[in-house]
Amino acid sequence: MKNSTLIKGTAAIAVGAALLLGGGGTLANWNASASQAPGTIAAGDLNVVNATSNGTWTDRNGQPVTIGTYKVVPGDKLTYTQDLTVTLVGDKMAANIATTGISATNGFTPANVSVSAPVLTVGEDPVSNPLKPTGSAQTVTATITFEFLSSTAARSDVNATYNFNNVGFTLTQVTQSGLS
Repeated sequence: MKNSTLIKGTAAIAVGAALLLGGGGTLANWNASASQAPGTIAAGDLNVVNATSNGTWTDRNGQPVTIGTYKVVPGDKLTYTQDLTVTLVGDKMAANIATTGISATNGFTPANVSVSAPVLTVGEDPVSNPLKPTGSAQTVTATITFEFLSSTAARSDVNATYNFNNVGFTLTQVTQSGLS
C-alpha cells in the first residue's frame, strides 16, 4: 500500500507541474524587444581603363617614335605614356597602379635593359602610389621608360627584339595605414 500511495503522490505532483508549465498556472515569463533601422551599407568602386586606345612612344628628346619601325642602340631611352581613367570610391579606399607584361626576359639580355616602374601624374602634378579617391573619376598618366643601357658590351643583343605587346596597368586596392 505504501508503494501505491507513493506512486499516486508522484503522479499528482507531475500533473500539477504540467499544469503550471502548460499555461494552466501562474508561471510568469517577462520579455521585451526593440528594433532600429541602422541604415544601408553601400560598396565603393575601383576601376582602371585606358583613357585613350593607344599610348605614345617618344625618344630621349621627346620626339615621337613609331615603335614598330624604330631600331634602338645602346644608350637609347624610349618613354611610353598612357592615359588611364581611374575610379576610386570608398571612404578608406587606396590603390596602387603597377604594370604587367614587362619582364627582364622579354627578348634582350636582362643586364642590358632597364624598364622603369610607372611614373604617375595627374595633369602636370606628380602623384604617387597609393592613389586615393578624388570624388570622381580622374585621368592619371602613367609613364614607363625602356633604356637600352650604354654599358652593353661588344655586339650583345644585336638584332634582338623586346616585346611590349601585352603591357597592361593594374589597379590594386591596398589597406591604408592605421586600418585593420
